[in-house]
Amino acid sequence: DWTLYNDRIQFETAEFLFTQNQMSAPQIDSLLDLWASTLLKHGDRPPFVHHHHLYKTIDNTPLGNIKWQSFLAHYTGKVPAENPLPWMQVDYKVWFQNPCAVTERIPRNPGFASKMDYWPFWEYSSEGNAQQFQDFMFGDWAWDQVVCDHFLYSVYS
Repeated sequence: DWTLYNDRIQFETAEFLFTQNQMSAPQIDSLLDLWASTLLKHGDRPPFVHHHHLYKTIDNTPLGNIKWQSFLAHYTGKVPAENPLPWMQVDYKVWFQNPCAVTERIPRNPGFASKMDYWPFWEYSSEGNAQQFQDFMFGDWAWDQVVCDHFLYSVYS
């Protein structure tokens, strides 16, 4: 079951272009045009018509339909009066998905369901006994949630 995808090749093409290669939209269109020209004589067509088709399919994939947002960013430091580097004078469009919404979806993803450890813990370094923070469940927030939930459970049960 490839859901929204016609077949395995369409799914793997999307995964390769978007996740592994991270090709730009114009480059995706060029590649798909070249691919289409080789398939024309066989009466066939590539997995996607253009980058919009690819992006729409990815956005509508179950567990992945969080809307994309964008903002413009540009260099705000001092620009040399003579020969400024081109990237210093260009606006860049940054695309992202709401990190909170993405994080909320992780536990619902079957690929992660059996790999998540939901128990909070504290870890300390062997030198200086300093608390280590490298995992979401390491932090005090996770402990606060457990204490709060336990308190509510004991009050209302």
